[in-house]
Amino acid sequence: MAWTGVCGNCKENFAIELFHNGFGDTSYAYCDSCGKVAVLSGWSKQWPKGVKCTQAEITSEMEPYLKPCECGGEFTKGNAPRCPKCNLALSADEAAEYLERQAPGTKKGWRWQRNWSGIYCAVVNGQKVMDNFAT
Repeated sequence: MAWTGVCGNCKENFAIELFHNGFGDTSYAYCDSCGKVAVLSGWSKQWPKGVKCTQAEITSEMEPYLKPCECGGEFTKGNAPRCPKCNLALSADEAAEYLERQAPGTKKGWRWQRNWSGIYCAVVNGQKVMDNFAT
């Protein structure tokens, strides 16, 4: 389910979806240039031996095993989703307001993790790639 996010810099609205990497047994990384997210299945036959599936952001050991983003950037640890208009990194703290306001689980105590490295990853305007392993 896509919700609506808003950039703290330019005030642009965008669609945002959260993915729970624990449920999917996945890890993820954001592109350092455009903010697209690569979601990587821990069950993929392409998963490199000796690299842990974190069920959160990738470890730096995974970086050499990923293809570059189609924008020319790299999927690396420590990045964030970006605003589709101004391309600035989105604030995980500011995201708490719009995510918690729209999430049904908030009434039952769910709270946003307030970071871009935990169990949830965010997909902005559908910008994701699955199993982006280098061959």
